[in-house]
Amino acid sequence: MRGALENIFVLDMTKVLAGPYCGAILADFGADVVKIEPPGAGDDARGFGPHQNGESLYYANLNRGKRGITLNLKSEGGREILLRLVEKADVLLESFRPGTMDRLGLGYEALRARNPRLIYGAVTGFGAGGPYSNRPGYDIIAQAMGGLMSITGQEGGPPTRSGNAMGDILGGMNLAIGVLAALRAREITGEGQYVDISLVDSVVASLEQAWQRYFATGEAPGRRGNSYDAIAPYDSFCAKDGHLVIGCGNQRLFETFCEKLLKRPELVSDGRFLTVPLRVKNNKALKEIVEAWLADRTVAEAVDAALAAGVPAAPILDMAQIAGDPHIAARGMFEDVEHPVAGRIRLNSSPIRLSETGARIRFPSPALGQHNAEILSELGYSNNDIARFRQEGAI
Repeated sequence: MRGALENIFVLDMTKVLAGPYCGAILADFGADVVKIEPPGAGDDARGFGPHQNGESLYYANLNRGKRGITLNLKSEGGREILLRLVEKADVLLESFRPGTMDRLGLGYEALRARNPRLIYGAVTGFGAGGPYSNRPGYDIIAQAMGGLMSITGQEGGPPTRSGNAMGDILGGMNLAIGVLAALRAREITGEGQYVDISLVDSVVASLEQAWQRYFATGEAPGRRGNSYDAIAPYDSFCAKDGHLVIGCGNQRLFETFCEKLLKRPELVSDGRFLTVPLRVKNNKALKEIVEAWLADRTVAEAVDAALAAGVPAAPILDMAQIAGDPHIAARGMFEDVEHPVAGRIRLNSSPIRLSETGARIRFPSPALGQHNAEILSELGYSNNDIARFRQEGAI
């Protein structure tokens, strides 16, 4: 199978999560992604658990399909090598604080002078401009200052971080979208451009209808647990042996739910539940009715009955259940890869399906500096040059 990005050469100077996630997306679609790390410790994520045979699986998942070299950008040799890489690159990804690359003489304008077709993608906590641009940025900072924590958690409870690094994931996805858009634009203009992605911006944009609710009413949405302030019933519910979710996304589904499942058709004309806004307002009373129906039913029984009636419902699965789920297996959401140090490991596969140029994990993440000699040779450096770079501490 051909790769959708097989003719794209990417330099990935990012670390930890957002940038490496973008790089992994590009690598899965066939881009030649070279991971550039500082000599010694490398990407901070190499120290993050869990580990297998001393290799970080956190790092392995986010850097699959990449080749790896080490460069000391504070050395003359390291900067020389990077500039030579830039001359043949289509994309460069970095996640330093704004101004760091400029101080090294490697900022966008300097690299653009070397390669006008370069797409320069930067992902930071607060973006390249604005009064907070020089603040450090981590996922939890983005979730806090982007508003996600303010609307996540149980009603009356404290602000709550999403269970995954949603700020970083959103930033990485937006960086990939920006890079792909810039590559398409280059086909039109012949020129590269600067892609500026902020983790906080990414979270702010993801809150969708919460902003419209605030702008329309002037009231900041609060925490509602698992309910939704636009639709009801659209929530998690307690059954006899666990929890499930039910989502009646329109009036027809609500009527079907009342008539076929609850066996209470009178609820359709109940003044509390006549319209979506009224059902949202009276969600607690509606939830009590639903959970009374669930009291003597198991999760499986309730989900089966709802699906048979055409009402969207699902069990709330944990990681073990998802890993063993036949649908997830059929969709190929995990791939087994043989890592030269860690051994056989299971990684996330791409959720993006293309019929002709699909994504795949071509090879495992690199050991630190694994491809130094290979990549430097491709740049025209001799064995003596490579030995000199090592002696000087450039690689």
